[in-house]
Amino acid sequence: MLGCVIHGQGDLRVEELPVPEPAPGQAVVAVRYGGVCGSDLHYWRHGGVGDFRLREPMLLGHEVVGTVVSYGAGARGPAPGTAVAVHPATPCGVCPECSGGRRNVCRDTRYLGSAARFPHVQGGFAGQVAVPAEQLRALPDGLGPRRAALAEPLSVALHAVRRAGDVTGRHVLVTGAGPIGCLVVAAARAAGAARVTVTDLLPRALEYASAMGAGTVVRADDPDAAGWPDEVDVAVEASGVAAGLGTCLRLVRRGGTVVQLGMLPPGQVPFAGNLVVSREIELRGAFRFDTEFDEALRLLAAEPAFDALISAVVPVRDAESAFTLAADRTRSCKVLLNFGA
Repeated sequence: MLGCVIHGQGDLRVEELPVPEPAPGQAVVAVRYGGVCGSDLHYWRHGGVGDFRLREPMLLGHEVVGTVVSYGAGARGPAPGTAVAVHPATPCGVCPECSGGRRNVCRDTRYLGSAARFPHVQGGFAGQVAVPAEQLRALPDGLGPRRAALAEPLSVALHAVRRAGDVTGRHVLVTGAGPIGCLVVAAARAAGAARVTVTDLLPRALEYASAMGAGTVVRADDPDAAGWPDEVDVAVEASGVAAGLGTCLRLVRRGGTVVQLGMLPPGQVPFAGNLVVSREIELRGAFRFDTEFDEALRLLAAEPAFDALISAVVPVRDAESAFTLAADRTRSCKVLLNFGA
């Protein structure tokens, strides 16, 4: 079977890998689709994500859907042949964060395709993968595997909106219209936001944001463009650049909430901290997700409009061209790898 293995900066290889056998408590899934995430692109282009650096070859991928093949001893779950999405996180369950109901920031979690720990946690970009059986989620009626591949990034977006608090009737600003930013738009609208404004540098990215329900889109490099709000109630920074955070802090109202979702460059990043003080802005981080995964699957099943975010489906043997396309935001939003026949 074929798998996508990153060996270092710029060194992505499609390799022949052994078919896995399930250990006790595990399930083997035949992967159908895998979404190329921004973190996958960072490992490919920069050899790491934020402070997580590659130290050994790693199978990429954490946005995967497929079909149950078999189970190891003591494992139970959806019957073999069932279409499933794979929740990529395995929290430890015993640390203070897990005990306090914040499993998404578990200090000893395992996350598919992540270099946050060593040895790295191998990912899901392979013809078959073995994962803990409790990570499987049967797809709800009406949800095909192609759209279901958006479940992981949509879960990230849902968690970010949840971190913002109640957005019912509020004006929400989203800086950055990549796949995550566009899904934040959908998550905010689903949570009852009255208005969503999105900023980005690229017209094509703003078109995707509009497709997800943004009422106003603005070129971030045009300070005189129509559509810039005077102030917003909530801002979600999804671009991963300091300028986006600055925009959020300047435009959120006094006493408003800013959620930092985009992963900023490693090291120290300057920001307008005095605004946090003088306006009593709530600045909150949002990292991954937990139970939002099940909510994401339900939302995807109910809303065909999400299909608009899938720009291309590329055979796994052409993984490097898929990564090149996914990295070109003038041509794509979400790119999927196809591991099927």
